[in-house]
Amino acid sequence: MSNLLYNFNYTTVTLLSLALILAAGFLLTRITKIAKLPNVTGYIIAGILIGPYVLNFIPHEMVENMSFISDIALAFIAFGIGQFFTKEAFKETGFGVFVITITESLVPGIMVTLFTHFVFCLNWSFCMILGAIATATAPASTMVTIRQYHARGNFVNTLLQVVAFDDAVCLISFSLASAFVSSSIGENVSVSQIIIPVVYNIGALAMGFIGGIILSKLITPNRSQDNRLILTISLLLGIAGLCAAADISPLLSCMVLGTTYINITKDRELFKQVENFTPPVLSVFFVVSGMRLDISSFRSLGIIGVFYFVTRIVGKYIGAYIGCLIAKSTKEVRDYLGLALIPQAGVAIGLAFLGERILPGGMGNMLLTIILSSSVLYELIGPACAKIALIRSGSIKNQNEKTELTSGEIKTEHKNLYCNGKV
Repeated sequence: MSNLLYNFNYTTVTLLSLALILAAGFLLTRITKIAKLPNVTGYIIAGILIGPYVLNFIPHEMVENMSFISDIALAFIAFGIGQFFTKEAFKETGFGVFVITITESLVPGIMVTLFTHFVFCLNWSFCMILGAIATATAPASTMVTIRQYHARGNFVNTLLQVVAFDDAVCLISFSLASAFVSSSIGENVSVSQIIIPVVYNIGALAMGFIGGIILSKLITPNRSQDNRLILTISLLLGIAGLCAAADISPLLSCMVLGTTYINITKDRELFKQVENFTPPVLSVFFVVSGMRLDISSFRSLGIIGVFYFVTRIVGKYIGAYIGCLIAKSTKEVRDYLGLALIPQAGVAIGLAFLGERILPGGMGNMLLTIILSSSVLYELIGPACAKIALIRSGSIKNQNEKTELTSGEIKTEHKNLYCNGKV
């Protein structure tokens, strides 16, 4: 079919591709719904099927040209996560969130580093880079699964705060590992290449904070609903664009934007408006993510890749459990938080490409292969594991409850959740 699309002009190919992406995502969610799997799983499977590596319905060039969708989707997701970082939420979860984030990030990183070195006798440079990447968790699929099932409560608040801070810990871990590896192998990687991304991310945090203040001034009570949405999306896209210029993820910046806004205004209605706008964008994002996954990479995953896949999951669970013990979290959070931290994608893949340039010889290619192939599995099983964690923790009150609501039910649900501050 992609050959047929080549006969049309670029505009036609783009529009037909978007139509097919949305339709395929919808159809696959009908199947995953029967299997009681989250919609995210259906979107990713749809992307794998219609992508260039299986049925080849969408041209590979079109998939590459849609890379900007990920920045837009992550900006919306991060902004939505920001609403959970209120003063009241921090009083409930306390300083323990930082402890949990550090342990759930570093424990799998340390386990992967040590085990791959001593079990497979690989050199420290490779093991440290792989271990640093193992700390990363992808928040997107978890966030969408939470939204789909209207999950709420202390477990959800803790989970969202942990996955938001996780990226910062991952970035610092990778920067330190890269600095050590670069100095030990004598590669031509300057200190600035390691430090600059950290500086850029600090700048992104400041930009998000300033953006939140600006947004709180722009969104006045006399603004129309349409203009509120226009101004918010404009600011989100602007921040995402500046982050793209610096080659960093918009997650931290847009999360701080949402956090700053909600703490200044207490206005949850704006988040509801943005949330109602985003379903098609998120659908396209996850389907396109699936189209980028080459399932043939499973063949080259190898025993080291399988070991990494399993060790990281075990490490995430143990790390989260230890952190929850230290933080004196509730039994529900302690027992099931690690299960919701499995997904790994965007940040890890980006760091893998950087690691490929740092590591000498075939080690860089092996690193990239392990991360890319394991990401396919993580993104497929991650949403299902997150759903199990949400059910077992009591965050989803009734797992048989309808997940598709009428417009009237949506309004009632949002009014109950946001106006009463129960999310």
